[in-house]
Amino acid sequence: MSPDFDLPAYLARIGLGADHAPTLATLTAVCAAHPAAIPFENIDPLLGRPPSLRLHDLQTKLIANQRGGYCFEHNAVLRQALLALCFRVTSLAARVVWMAPPSLPMRPRTHMLLMVELPQPQPSARYIVDAGFGGHLMNVPLLLAPDRVQASPVSHLRVTQASDVFTMETQLAENWSPLYRFTLDPQQPVDYEPLNWFTATHPMSIFRHNLLMERLTPTTRANLLNDKLTLRTVGKPAHVQRIASVAEFDAVMSEVFGVRLPVPAEELFVRVPKGLDGMAMPPSPSSP
Repeated sequence: MSPDFDLPAYLARIGLGADHAPTLATLTAVCAAHPAAIPFENIDPLLGRPPSLRLHDLQTKLIANQRGGYCFEHNAVLRQALLALCFRVTSLAARVVWMAPPSLPMRPRTHMLLMVELPQPQPSARYIVDAGFGGHLMNVPLLLAPDRVQASPVSHLRVTQASDVFTMETQLAENWSPLYRFTLDPQQPVDYEPLNWFTATHPMSIFRHNLLMERLTPTTRANLLNDKLTLRTVGKPAHVQRIASVAEFDAVMSEVFGVRLPVPAEELFVRVPKGLDGMAMPPSPSSP
């Protein structure tokens, strides 16, 4: 744990009180409160600004400045918070396969997640914790028990295992869809620096060409893909709308996602692709 981490400020940001023992109840509360308060967003890469993973910069951005971030930022902050709460935490890396066709070539490990172990009297209880998988945020700790279906307020999830490789899956209708694949090989903070740079700056990175945002409360999953806002509330039909103006965009940023923009709304909105149902993809380097 870094002595520079401000645990009281983090707990205030996610709306939790100051006194918490390192128990499953505490871990569950943090996992629910974090994505409800701090949204996933890739505003900086879209603006051409690679995010800093220095702890001071992360605390300033996600905690003090009421911003969100993507996986490396979220889970780096969450890691420090859990260490400060006396959990044992191992940082991991994963290959994202969410919505990818089976024929797609193997991708690099560009996602950060955490494995958390409860202290005595449960030394063998290991949980996967992830506050930064944009597109399908998770708000519960998942027991590392292969094939066990585990429910959150808004989804059903499971971890499967083949040899030393684990796959995180979510249930869509009657089928299971993989999110990412990972091993339990520990990663150090320095290991994420090149992954962060690649994800934020590579010409083919989706984060360079699209705005992706998500906020997950116990009742509602709010997704923004460029100008398309989707709200999924438990027990209600999904609500989908196109953001048609700078004023609407600014209102969605503050009222739906609770984000304080680093630039004027019009400067960001002009960069957002319009009218697409999927992501904007850059042309392949081999394309004419």
